[in-house]
Amino acid sequence: MGNQAAFFDLDKTVIARASMAAFGQPFYKGGLISKSTIIKSLYSQLVYKHLGASEQKLEKIRKSVLELTKGWEQSRVRKIVEEALATTVDPILYKEAIEEIENHQAAGRKVWLVSASPEEIVKPLGRYIGVDGVIASRAQVDENGTYTGEMERYCFADFKAQAIKELAEEENLDLSECYSYSDSYTDMPMLNLVGFPVAVNPDRSLLKAAKENGWEVRHYSEPIRLTERRGFLNKRNTVAITSITAITASGALALGWLMGRHKRLLESDGRRLDGRSLKVS
Repeated sequence: MGNQAAFFDLDKTVIARASMAAFGQPFYKGGLISKSTIIKSLYSQLVYKHLGASEQKLEKIRKSVLELTKGWEQSRVRKIVEEALATTVDPILYKEAIEEIENHQAAGRKVWLVSASPEEIVKPLGRYIGVDGVIASRAQVDENGTYTGEMERYCFADFKAQAIKELAEEENLDLSECYSYSDSYTDMPMLNLVGFPVAVNPDRSLLKAAKENGWEVRHYSEPIRLTERRGFLNKRNTVAITSITAITASGALALGWLMGRHKRLLESDGRRLDGRSLKVS
């Protein structure tokens, strides 16, 4: 079974919120963002939860985020994340996702996190969770350790699928025997690439596509604390908790997924929220 693998999207698939929502308050306290930004991010969290996001909208958001975070000091973000990690990251992991990852590994399959979020988030989380590798976006940092506002690699939509194809060649993977998991319609290229696609907490468009294609649909909701889970209380995770301080570009790249830009974009489409709760399930 060495030619099989499983690929997991991160936001809303393995963790219960978009990457940056959880760090809004710590970044505010650290002086990186304003209170109004937090309010906008909460609104956008509701929008993203119920309506999803199109490829065009996310591209506009990505550009606005790169401009917003230009000049942020990487070391400062690391310090903020380190101080907030224990109460921020652990509670938003999905138990069902962790168990599914463990099941794949027990069956002899390697597991990769594949995310448009930056490497500074995805790599440490991957080590913490215990996956075999990650594929993620990479921001450009200058010689002074600050973000330039440019992107070296954007791991999104078709680019995710291309990165998986390249990895499959390197690892001699049979994609027809592989699995992929995502919540978003923008990950259709990744889901179409494998033999066993799974829609997890799917947005409206992905749910429709999953039903049309006969794909499995799952709903993850139960949280888990790896620090309290038997089998994770070991030296590996002590190191991982420390290394997660490198989640630096959570502010640098992905904060825009949950910014107020969503509001203006949705208004331009003439779409309205249905008034449901902001609760993340």
